[in-house]
Amino acid sequence: MSAQPAEDARVVERGVPYRWVYLWHWPIRAMHWTAAAAIVVLIVTGFYIGRPYFMPPVGTADPFLMGWMRLAHFLAAGVLVATAVVRIYWLFAGNRYERWSALLPVTRRSLRGMVEMARYYLLLPGARHPRYLGHNPLQQVAYTGVYALAAIQVVTGFALYGLANPGGPFHQASFWVAWFPNGIRGVRFLHHVLTWAFLVFIPLHVYLSLRADVVDREGTASSIVSGGRWVRADRSYEDA
Repeated sequence: MSAQPAEDARVVERGVPYRWVYLWHWPIRAMHWTAAAAIVVLIVTGFYIGRPYFMPPVGTADPFLMGWMRLAHFLAAGVLVATAVVRIYWLFAGNRYERWSALLPVTRRSLRGMVEMARYYLLLPGARHPRYLGHNPLQQVAYTGVYALAAIQVVTGFALYGLANPGGPFHQASFWVAWFPNGIRGVRFLHHVLTWAFLVFIPLHVYLSLRADVVDREGTASSIVSGGRWVRADRSYEDA
């Protein structure tokens, strides 16, 4: 099958008709992979900053190793913020699968779909598998939650960054830290704990995406590369 077929493309594979559905514009795809790389760098360098887990042999260590780790951490944070700006813009400029309404399952139908998807993922007897072209309601809740966690990580991270330059703009903007439980120690603890939330989410996200590709054979995971997916033309979809 072609990687970038026309919107109205149709094919038949093993007697089953398929049609091409375009889902994600290239800025969304670029943002996804850039943000993923930034998050990996943030996790690796963040754990090192919190408690160095690698020390070169004595006499060969770079005396500025921690400085390089901090620099990489803060640069990756800036990249993550840049991807957030792109995503926020596309919440209003994107298509029906990219706009803000696709991240908020607030209708009665979508709430029912969220329950059904949860039952399906938990392999409960008699669970129905609602099919969606874009994100299903359970994914919408998960991704919106991840965006919220990322926002908290950015805010608390820049508050910690401001400590390196008392009186600087980041330090001035983080005056609210005094109201946080345990002050800056509480902020640092929250920043560290939420990193583990990403470490739980990432393998689940990868597994469920690849599982959808293997089980449903409709290119759910590969759509974030190609921009769209082949879906069975003889099936109905909840968000079609």
